[in-house]
Amino acid sequence: METKVTSYHVTNHRARIIGDDNDEELLSPSNLLEMLREGTKESHNRLMEDCQYLKDFFRGCIRRELFKRAAAALYFVYTAIEEEMEKNNNHPHISPVYFPAELHRQEALAQDLEYFYGEDWKSQISISPGIKPCLDRIKEVGEKDPVLLVAHACSRYMGDLAGAQFARRVAQKALKLPSTGEGLNFYQFENIHSLNGFKQLFHSRINKLELDTETKQRIVDESNRLFVFDMMMFTELEEIGKTIEEEVHEPGLGHSHADIIQGGEIKMFPNHAPATSGNLPHVCQCVMMLLRHPRCQVALAACVAVLAGFTAWYLL
Repeated sequence: METKVTSYHVTNHRARIIGDDNDEELLSPSNLLEMLREGTKESHNRLMEDCQYLKDFFRGCIRRELFKRAAAALYFVYTAIEEEMEKNNNHPHISPVYFPAELHRQEALAQDLEYFYGEDWKSQISISPGIKPCLDRIKEVGEKDPVLLVAHACSRYMGDLAGAQFARRVAQKALKLPSTGEGLNFYQFENIHSLNGFKQLFHSRINKLELDTETKQRIVDESNRLFVFDMMMFTELEEIGKTIEEEVHEPGLGHSHADIIQGGEIKMFPNHAPATSGNLPHVCQCVMMLLRHPRCQVALAACVAVLAGFTAWYLL
């Protein structure tokens, strides 16, 4: 007898349909994207609540050195993803979502690293302990279970597209980068002329993948694993940040999480804090003087793409 579906829940990261007979059966919702959104929501919220690095970023407590290290970490991550996607580009579940000309970020990140480190940038970066488990996992799924690369491609690239414009504006203003785009190549998708149109195409390809329920759930589980890897990367950056001189950007760039997601899309909002009357306290005056110093007029913006991307994932 066919079970009538009465409600949909997500428990322990797993999408479940509950029928009238009170038996839970692991099933797919209407499409894989919806399953991913619902199935990773808890991981996303935990990252936002537990990651001090991200909280500091929204308050404007940012360091240039960490920005460079984050860009290097992303370079290794995207290099791994794109190498495995290329090896498996004829796989029936990879081919439909394989868009190297439109999406690949390795070369863009290489250009950004050359801008920040110089021509010998390759000799100045290395794989850190915080990202090695992620790289090992990407290689493992590429060799043994390529369908799980769908989770990496969907989470990374669709997140990047969703947050690219916001991240680019923050990075350019905070780091005083040239308007010609140097240092911002990661956020620029020159071969995509319509972001919304391309996202619709990619979403359609994802939902048309012929996958059984078990495989869909394994893709959700793999996406949750990505949040763990990102938390490892952020935690490592936090520890590094404790050992370097703090450098903060100009006031007015920091935003709360609510500001960024307000209105159902990622936006950059001005600082709406009311102006104070009279003279600022002495401490505030000192801080304002410090912020005018050239060395303090820098900002960490690379990880905005990651965070903005994960946030925007639920807004698409």
